[in-house]
Amino acid sequence: MFYPKIRYFLHKKLRQTHRISHKSIEFSCLLIGAALVALFSFGFAKLADFGLELNQKWYAAHSEWAWVILPFGLAFLAWFTTKFAPFVSGSGIPQVIASINLPHGTNKNRLVRFWQTLWKIPLTFCAMVIGGSVGREGPSVQVGAAVMLAWGNVCRRHGIAFSGLTTNELIATGAAGGLAAAFNAPLAGVIFAIEELGRGVTLRWERKILLGVLACGFILIAIAGNNPYFPHYHGATDVPYFILWVAGCGLTCGILGGIFARMLAKGAAAFTPSRLRGWVRRHPVLLALILGLVLAFFGFLTQGQTFGTGYHVVATALDGQEISPHLGFFKLLATIATYWSGIAGGIFTPCLTTGAGIGMQIWAWTGGIIDQRLLVLICMAAFLAGATQSPVTASIVVMEMTGSQPVLFWMLICSILASITSRQFNPRPFYHFAAGRFRQRVQELSREEQEAKIEEKLETK
Repeated sequence: MFYPKIRYFLHKKLRQTHRISHKSIEFSCLLIGAALVALFSFGFAKLADFGLELNQKWYAAHSEWAWVILPFGLAFLAWFTTKFAPFVSGSGIPQVIASINLPHGTNKNRLVRFWQTLWKIPLTFCAMVIGGSVGREGPSVQVGAAVMLAWGNVCRRHGIAFSGLTTNELIATGAAGGLAAAFNAPLAGVIFAIEELGRGVTLRWERKILLGVLACGFILIAIAGNNPYFPHYHGATDVPYFILWVAGCGLTCGILGGIFARMLAKGAAAFTPSRLRGWVRRHPVLLALILGLVLAFFGFLTQGQTFGTGYHVVATALDGQEISPHLGFFKLLATIATYWSGIAGGIFTPCLTTGAGIGMQIWAWTGGIIDQRLLVLICMAAFLAGATQSPVTASIVVMEMTGSQPVLFWMLICSILASITSRQFNPRPFYHFAAGRFRQRVQELSREEQEAKIEEKLETK
């Protein structure tokens, strides 16, 4: 009687030890995946900073070159992307959303394949060098999803870990982790995963997924330091009757954000005369060349401030210094023109720059009776919310990027109002609208490949 109890006790302890060991291995693999996403994001950030620096140097030395570099550079990038990397065009967030929504099968990973997605990094870098109005945050999301999925597949193939995680959960973990690492904002990554990636699809938000997202952000902080993306906000936090200012900023940013998202979603052909629409669709490279001339013109009007992410513009505005009150309008148009060209590059940071410009414009209209930094801050969050219809993500991103926790409540109110207003102009969120197009392209390509295989079999018979 005594020995069976000992055997049972030892067997139970060995089983518990095995379970603890398996959990430790799985958690270790999750941390390794998060570290890989953080390292890719960190390297991408350094490369992007170098690209923006190169753009500033050549434009400062020879601004007239913009009339040649932008049109021909944009045309080349549009041709290369269409020819060799069609699934890395644009932001990268729609590709991730489309991948999550695609049915399980051979095409599930098509938009986030590792080696294909890596083209996103050099193509976005080149877009920054020539002066495209692009950011690296959306591309970091797609790259993060591809990195985590590739690592997860390796672990699952060898039976090491992640047997309990689906492909969707690996993609979501890497994508949200990529955003957290790109903005140096771990909490924003979690909110982005829940509010944006989880919209319209069922995802199991297990503890390990949220831990993976947070780990990406915290690992980057350990590597690069706990430095906000933008300088810390030191402006006013309390203004009499501020709810009226919030309402005005929310409505303005919601209207402009909705129009902005609608123009991105519809594309250039929808806003050209009907007799030219066929030509625009058939000649994307020539369209990119024309749009490059448009970007050069905007750069000429703003002394190059519409180029790149616009980081220095936002930093200047948050520091209390004046920027051109018309910059927000030109940055909005420059971002649309860049996106219409079909090259790789995100819209997240350009949206923040546009919002900062709108805040400066409202401040100029009021004659400076309120702290401009406060208007700039809430308009940054509100315009991003209007463009993406993700008000909580927009508010948390701006809060973590600027260290403006005391103003978070007002940013949330303004962003929610902007998001509601934006829906009146663009009922479907832009990222999900674009994701639908990518999903359709993948399904059409899959059908064409299947038909080609059937024809090949018939010919061999």
